[in-house]
Amino acid sequence: MIAKTLFGLEEVLEQELKNLGAMDVEKGVRMVSFKGDQGFMYKANMMLRTAIRILKPIHSFRARNEVDLYDGIYQMDWSKYLTPHDTLAVNATVSSQYFNHSQYIALKTKDAIVDQLREKYGRRPDVDTKQPDLRISVHINDQTVDVSLDSSGEPLYKRGYRDQTNVAPINEVLAAGLILLSDWDQRSEFIDPMCGSGTIAIEAAMIGANIAPNINRTEFGFEKWPDYDNALFENIQASCLKKIRGFDGKIIARDADGYTVEKALENVKNANLEDFVSVEKGDFFRDHQSAQSFLMFNPPYDERLEINMEEFYKEIGDTLKSRYTGSTAWMITGNLEALKHVGLRPSRRIKLFNGKLEARLVKYEMYRGSKKASKQD
Repeated sequence: MIAKTLFGLEEVLEQELKNLGAMDVEKGVRMVSFKGDQGFMYKANMMLRTAIRILKPIHSFRARNEVDLYDGIYQMDWSKYLTPHDTLAVNATVSSQYFNHSQYIALKTKDAIVDQLREKYGRRPDVDTKQPDLRISVHINDQTVDVSLDSSGEPLYKRGYRDQTNVAPINEVLAAGLILLSDWDQRSEFIDPMCGSGTIAIEAAMIGANIAPNINRTEFGFEKWPDYDNALFENIQASCLKKIRGFDGKIIARDADGYTVEKALENVKNANLEDFVSVEKGDFFRDHQSAQSFLMFNPPYDERLEINMEEFYKEIGDTLKSRYTGSTAWMITGNLEALKHVGLRPSRRIKLFNGKLEARLVKYEMYRGSKKASKQD
């Protein structure tokens, strides 16, 4: 199988798969390949925090033009996966000198599948891009065409808890990845002082309490497959519930905007995490924090916002120095220019992507006095 992820989270996903018990785990770019049985596929969809989707490869062939592509797809036995009464959707990604248009590849693949089934049954399946019975993934690398079934259906970052979002919500998979990349001990107080829709705090609570990230999902793609085993899936769900542990730490989601706080509170309720996450109205630039706080936040970085980014980021640095002494702060931003104005030297810088935007996850250690004096103490 192949677990797809975001750039920069490959090692985190690799470790997650090993911890779950996957075999033959191999890291690639934006993906990790692994082996496991049907039950493991169900478990991977339910429990992986940094996977976007889990693909099950079913066929590979070589193609140099659209005729080769059509023939290769047509020669597969699609009746094993689809009936003429089912719906399908095809997604394609292309990295090839022979093919350059992913939507065209998806269209030719769909044509070959429906033509074969019409020839066999006298009727063809329909396309449904939103809620198909079968999602098919085609990946072309130079001349190699890999055909996979998408076992996840909707992307796995759609956890099911986020009805309310702010202007630029952070992806749930990225939020979980930030936390797993950080040095949070999963026990001590965790604060997101610019929480927006609450995603980072919610993902932190699920990590701290070992709650499967997709326990609230209403459906996975594999549930519509002909070989779906409901009893096996229910056993895996029950096993996930048994693994939930107590969490004594404090997770605080805070924002200066009252309307945003209400939205975050709604999302926390949807995730059934009111016992784990406190949502508060508070201003990062005016609140005083006790030493030893662990901060993680995603400040605004879109130039369309009506604030001076350079001044805003300078104020972040000044506030961390003056009000958060003794704390550790992790911050992700896609505004690499504004980041230079924080005025603090990060002890770690990790390159990531937030959507298509290149970003940095940076760590600031707010020592009392100088770093040298702190180490001597």
